[in-house]
Amino acid sequence: MTTITEDAAIEGLRDALGLLKDREQVAERLLDSSAKHSFDPDKELDWEAPFEAGKWFWPPELVSLYGTPMWRRMSEEQRIALSQHEAAALASLGIWFELILMQLLVRHIYDKPATSAHVRYALTEIEDECRHSKMFARLIQRGDTPYYPVSTVHRNLGRLFKTISTTPGSFTATLLGEEILDWMQRLTFPDERVQTLVRGVTRIHVVEEARHVRYAREELRRQMVTAPRWSQEFTRLTSGEFARVFSIAFINPDVYTNVGLDKRAAMAQVKASPHRREIMQTGAKRLTDFLEDIGVLRGAGRRLWKSSGLLA
Repeated sequence: MTTITEDAAIEGLRDALGLLKDREQVAERLLDSSAKHSFDPDKELDWEAPFEAGKWFWPPELVSLYGTPMWRRMSEEQRIALSQHEAAALASLGIWFELILMQLLVRHIYDKPATSAHVRYALTEIEDECRHSKMFARLIQRGDTPYYPVSTVHRNLGRLFKTISTTPGSFTATLLGEEILDWMQRLTFPDERVQTLVRGVTRIHVVEEARHVRYAREELRRQMVTAPRWSQEFTRLTSGEFARVFSIAFINPDVYTNVGLDKRAAMAQVKASPHRREIMQTGAKRLTDFLEDIGVLRGAGRRLWKSSGLLA
C-alpha cells in the first residue's frame, strides 16, 4: 500500500466516507464553537444544593445490575445507592481516561506549528478536559462515595499505551473513551428521574465532548489514509486491546461491596446479563460502525473488539 503526505491529504483525498476535510477549516469551526459554547462548571452548577430524595444518580437502565436476579431482590434504596456508586466510579474512570487523552494530545501537537488552528484547538480541548476532570472530581467529592481508581494493572497498561501509541492509535482510543460515555450521558441529562447536579454535569460534558469527537474523527480518518501500513496495523491491534481493557475497567467491582452486595456474584450476573451486553454494544455501535467504515476493525484487532463485548 502506498502512503501519501499530509499535504497531499488536504487536496481532494477520499476515504470510504467521502472527501477528507481540510484540517485547518475543521479546527477553525471547532474554535468558533468553543468560544460560543464552553462552560465553567464551578459557576454553571449549584454545588451546594442538597441531593433530592428518591432520585437516581444514573438512569436505572444503565446501572450494571439492571434486570438481573440480584437487581430484582434489591430494595429501591439499595438500587439508588448503587447508581450513586456507579456514577462515582464512571466519573473516576473519566478522570483516568482524560489524563491519558491530555498527554496524547500534547504528544500529537508537539512538533506541529503552534500558530495553526489545529494546534490551537488541541490546546482548547486540553483546557476543556482539565475542567471536566475537576468537575468529575468535585461531583465525587460532593457525594457519599469514595474515589474509584482503576486497578494497578490497568493504570500501568495506560502508562504503556501512552508511551507506545501511534497518532491513529491515540485518536481511536480517544473515541473509544468518549463515545460510549457520551451515549450514556445523552440519555442521562434529559432524564428527570436523575439528580439535578448529575444532569448538569452530563449536559456540560455532552456539549463540549461533541467537539472533541468531531476533532478526533476527522483526524483519525486522515491518519488511517496517510499513515504507513505498519502504523495502520498497529492501530488495529492496540485499539482492540484498549477496547478489551476499557470494557473491563468500565465496572469497578468495589461498587458492589460498598452497597452491601456480594462482589463475585454481582460480577457474574453482570457478565451473564443480556441487557447489559445490549447496553454496551448499543453505546458502542456508532463508534464501531465508524471504525468499520474507515478500516480499523480488521484482522486480529477485530477479534479483540469482539472479545471485549463491545462489538456484536
